[in-house]
Amino acid sequence: MISLDGLNPEQRSAAETVTGPVLILAGAGSGKTRTITYRIAHMLENLHLPGHQILAVSFTNKAAAEMQERVKKLVPQSKLRKGLTMSTFHSLGIRILREDIHHLGYNNLFTIYDSADQMSIIREALKNFRANKAFDRGMVQSKISWLKNKGISPDEFVSSEFYDPENPYDTAVEMVYPFYQDKLRFYNALDFDDILFLVVKLFEANPDVAKKYSDRWRYLMVDEYQDTNGLQFRFIQGLTSTHNNICVVGDDDQSIYAFRGADISNILNFEHRFPGAKVIKLEENYRSFEPILTLANRVIQENPNRKDKTMRTSQVGGAKPFLWSAADADHEAAVVVEDIIERQKDGVHLGEVAILYRSNTQIPPFEDQLRLNQVPYNIIGGQKFYEKKEIKDLIAYLTVIMNPRDELGLRRILNTPNRGIGTVTLEKYLKVSSETKSPLFNVIENEAPLNKRAELSTFTELIRDMKQIFETQSLAEGVKELIRRTDYMAFVEKSYDNTKFAQRKKEDVENFINSAQRFMDRMGPDATLRNFVERLLLADSHDVKSGGGDEERHEVTLMTLHSSKGLEYDFVYLVGMEEELLPHKKTIQENGDIGEERRLCYVGITRARKRLVMTHAKQRKLYGRDVPRHPSRFVVSHDEAMTVQDRTEFNGMTEEEIETVKDDFLADLIKSLN
Repeated sequence: MISLDGLNPEQRSAAETVTGPVLILAGAGSGKTRTITYRIAHMLENLHLPGHQILAVSFTNKAAAEMQERVKKLVPQSKLRKGLTMSTFHSLGIRILREDIHHLGYNNLFTIYDSADQMSIIREALKNFRANKAFDRGMVQSKISWLKNKGISPDEFVSSEFYDPENPYDTAVEMVYPFYQDKLRFYNALDFDDILFLVVKLFEANPDVAKKYSDRWRYLMVDEYQDTNGLQFRFIQGLTSTHNNICVVGDDDQSIYAFRGADISNILNFEHRFPGAKVIKLEENYRSFEPILTLANRVIQENPNRKDKTMRTSQVGGAKPFLWSAADADHEAAVVVEDIIERQKDGVHLGEVAILYRSNTQIPPFEDQLRLNQVPYNIIGGQKFYEKKEIKDLIAYLTVIMNPRDELGLRRILNTPNRGIGTVTLEKYLKVSSETKSPLFNVIENEAPLNKRAELSTFTELIRDMKQIFETQSLAEGVKELIRRTDYMAFVEKSYDNTKFAQRKKEDVENFINSAQRFMDRMGPDATLRNFVERLLLADSHDVKSGGGDEERHEVTLMTLHSSKGLEYDFVYLVGMEEELLPHKKTIQENGDIGEERRLCYVGITRARKRLVMTHAKQRKLYGRDVPRHPSRFVVSHDEAMTVQDRTEFNGMTEEEIETVKDDFLADLIKSLN
């Protein structure tokens, strides 16, 4: 027997209710995974239900694997070998299609095409149908993917509400989508979106097939139900066509993936779609101290369209969350990193510290401060700024300008942007360099051209000129001139088919210029090219790790709010808490769902266990000019739940230093009065 005595009353009720529709509203930090695994163990060990009748579905392989590991610790292996299925939606979809896709006219030996294969077909389609206009293949592919996740076939697109005949991309998709699907069928191939799209089509066109799988899995569990889309709901309907034993687990307050197609109405309307459903609320939070949870509750309760619940905790005490005002983005990063260093002196483990932000564009000032102070860090869900291709290109230019003998840097930039210097030409110069024992740059500069089309004299002249410019102009002006002389922005634009992606890359280049300006502001007369390059190339101790990959991290974690869902840290810095960042400018301008932005804020707050610091800047540099900023509407009305401090008044001093200043001021005041 499996004992359920370790569960709280609500968790136990959820574990023991195994028949009929069940909605488990699992608030942040409420022990959701523990509840699910005990429920499965209870079904197998205490109720002796056949394992092959139980199906648990999650969104990621990691979540499915974690669930499986936890169940293994509770249930004998003999029970687990009897067909218990724990899977992601897509893995389950492939399993079903391998068995029954022949009903749709496919062979079950289908292959799954990756993005490069998909782009190849779209390129062919656009070549056939293009009418005097160049279309971004990425945008066409994205629209087809979006339509599939809405369950809309090529035949249905034109008559759907999502078709705009005035939109040239919609008219392109009208032609490309059927061609694309016909090609996939001809190759007996599917793309990633086809997996669920075709399963739903299979179930709805062949109810007997849906019945077969519904009879096979008599007990269905779905994790993170708030993240399901319309297609996944229809998939679930097929799996429950012969019974009503469905248990879904989720939290409408943490529904933050509408941009991926998630439909919050699936969880909000669960009782309507599954009449007689039992609703169980897990409202005991085991993660955060009471002051953090108080703020989280007050923020999320302002959302009108939500399930009523209030998280509580037995972890009383702890400091109120802080809201710090900073002068600008650089000052914001400086005070956060200063505070992290103070925490570290107090014995805080850096692996328990996270910096969360709404947009990746907020990263550079924090990276600069962390590198400057030699604080190890790790960026989740994105490259480190100084590891991006475009930034490494520019750093290579700077190293060669400073030191033309730097052959690795030289080889990186020799044909970036394109100067007609191919591998064959380079090999010839390398051979001469080796034979004459001369630096490669000198060989290129002095030898007769080995390729008439190569623009080698222009390149060496550029390097010599830029050396003079950096000696006579400021660091930031030199970087700007380098980008102008190489026409690097145009090179970036031509390098990527996706215009939005190219724009992000160009913003990275702009941020590199800003980084040089920040270095000048900080270093004054010492902001030379050599000092800047040495700082950029300084090997961080955390970049070289010993031992295996499973060892504990000793570095600050940086990530977007979207990436932080499901994680938790002792110390959280939620930065950029201001209008047009959170809520995001695009949501405000397009009258989007402010409720989802508020849920994103709630997710960020509830990542913190012991200490939460939120920051906002009074101004930020946007498109080269300082623009005033205002605190986020999500926190501005909750002063009583926060400790509000203007950090610009104290120039980034620690709390202890601030208190000392205040005490000294008070003592001087009393003395003067006496």
